[in-house]
Amino acid sequence: MQWLETPWSIPLSVGAFVAGGVLIAVFGIRLARVVDHLADRTGLGEAVAGAVLLGGATSIAGLIVSVVAAAEGNASLAVSNSVGGIAAQTAFIVVADLTYRRANIEHAAASLTNIFSSLLMVVLLSVVLMGAGSPGWTVWEIHPATPVLLITYMYGLRLARSVGNDQMWVPRKTRETRVDVPSRRAQVESLRSLMLRFVALGAAVASAGYVVGQAGISLVATTGLGGTVVGTFLTSVITSLPELVTTVAAVRSGALTLAVGGVVGGNTFDILFVGAADLAYREGAVYTAITETDQFVLAWTMALVAVLGAGLIRRQRQGVGGIGFEGVTILGLYAVGIAVVAVMG
Repeated sequence: MQWLETPWSIPLSVGAFVAGGVLIAVFGIRLARVVDHLADRTGLGEAVAGAVLLGGATSIAGLIVSVVAAAEGNASLAVSNSVGGIAAQTAFIVVADLTYRRANIEHAAASLTNIFSSLLMVVLLSVVLMGAGSPGWTVWEIHPATPVLLITYMYGLRLARSVGNDQMWVPRKTRETRVDVPSRRAQVESLRSLMLRFVALGAAVASAGYVVGQAGISLVATTGLGGTVVGTFLTSVITSLPELVTTVAAVRSGALTLAVGGVVGGNTFDILFVGAADLAYREGAVYTAITETDQFVLAWTMALVAVLGAGLIRRQRQGVGGIGFEGVTILGLYAVGIAVVAVMG
């Protein structure tokens, strides 16, 4: 099976990795700043803007990889690219936390919306896991889990907005808490100008991510590795680079709630890749075509997201090396998960 009509050579692929990474870094930093201003200008708030705008814009490259893999008949790569990206991006929050020395980021970025989004992510992952263990029923070759996934996501976004506007639970403010206060500069900027910049920068990040994804697919074509291993270790991490760059950029600019919201929101968007893969997969239901290793990746990722949600609730101020208990746990779980997937193949 060939991913491309003519796979790129190894030197070309490596060059594409480097060039794409540089472009992602340059445009990703600017994109984070624009989304921060859009959050203030539109009144969405950093958590919702991070979940919808930043999360969606930085996830397009991963969506393309999952759809292409499904269309080629590789269900494992399509699903593990999506879910493996969620695992990697959850670990990226810990990486960003290491750059913020004042306090644990889960403490400083207190947001009920981000907590709710983490719980929504667990629900969405469970839908995919239930689909994997269900009969292979389809309607027009689409599994029932796909519309359930989309409806749950859309309803979850609506609830996330209402939770942010009408909070029945409020995190206690401390000296380290960073409150989402609209900037004066954002209030005077043209909304049209901000939207145009967002679209342009989002397209640039997506294009760079697509190039990196194609470079990864070219390398995959000559390795003979399993779809789950490649999706979990290679394409998911590569296409998640925009999330890493924009998360670190948002933290360094002080937009902590946006940083966490961008990852958590991007994760909820990324799980929709599985639904898109089901539409592109023409050999039945993509859910029932995945392997036991894929199911382990789903459960492993669910555990990572749940630990993050627990950290957002506990709000530990300081921890080991600037990260709290959830950061240490996430890194440990991520390392263990990678080892297990490598053994299972």
